[in-house]
Amino acid sequence: MAEKEIKTIGVLTSGGDAPGMNAAIRAVVRRGLSKGLNVKGIYKGYAGLLNEEIVDMTAKDVSDTIERGGTILYTARCAEFRTEDGQRQGAEVCRKHGIDGLVVIGGDGSFAGAQKLANLGVNTIGVPGTIDLDIACTEYTIGFDTAVNTAMDAIDKVRDTSTSHERCSIIEVMGRRAGYLALWCGIANGAEDILIPEKYDYDEQRLINNIIDSRKKGKKHHIIVNAEGIGHSEAMAKRIEAATGIETRATILGHMQRGGSPTCKDRVYASMMGAMAVDLLLEGKSCRVVGYRHGAFVDFDINEALAMQKSVDEYQWEVCNSLSHNYKKNN
Repeated sequence: MAEKEIKTIGVLTSGGDAPGMNAAIRAVVRRGLSKGLNVKGIYKGYAGLLNEEIVDMTAKDVSDTIERGGTILYTARCAEFRTEDGQRQGAEVCRKHGIDGLVVIGGDGSFAGAQKLANLGVNTIGVPGTIDLDIACTEYTIGFDTAVNTAMDAIDKVRDTSTSHERCSIIEVMGRRAGYLALWCGIANGAEDILIPEKYDYDEQRLINNIIDSRKKGKKHHIIVNAEGIGHSEAMAKRIEAATGIETRATILGHMQRGGSPTCKDRVYASMMGAMAVDLLLEGKSCRVVGYRHGAFVDFDINEALAMQKSVDEYQWEVCNSLSHNYKKNN
């Protein structure tokens, strides 16, 4: 619980950027101002906090930002902040600038930093901003909806040229160690095979057999959606082409999935989460993470949130496989 009345709050974005972060920043700033708070923006995440790159924010500062991708506060990774000295310095900077509460927008690594600051007496609230959808306490993370739609659109385009050339295409999507982007794209794009870290058994011969069998049945293309956590798409493509005799190309979508104007969902949900983070601070709460579960915006203890494990939904995975062109011969 907060020990004193909140008068000034800070907001930063940390780790990988995600479409919708600006909507969350905007909500923190304007919700805070509407509640009579002073709001400070901290540039470049925890690195900017340590370097005291801190500015006062006004309502005008966040005008015309909700439709922009990336983060207007910029972001960075900060090895120094992983140390106890760096964390103590960060807490001292907050106190020096009169920051009574801090909103941290980012992923689990960012929340670990927020946890450390909370332990040092800085009231902190985390807002989940990551395209990976890998934070266990929430069904939604800022940026995932935009990223998955960006990837889906790109895969549709690759399918067009893959069909024209009668190719096999391996399309690698982001997601770090999580396969949610790949799983959703695999379903949405009607991929023949989907490779995700949570489920892939590294049986490449099965993939090769699927491609050969599909071609025998008249299939003109073969789409494999490959998760970043598996990777090595270029080498995989060469092995598959050598084994099948079918032209195989790898396309790594990369950081294009982080960019672009956020979808309506990412704008609205990020706005709700940003506003809720301010409200939680005003309620005297600290060391919490905003989440979305069962149709409602909720909050969790950061320690509990970081301890939770997230797995792929078994029913979703089974349905995904049942919709594949290769389903019958895999069972």
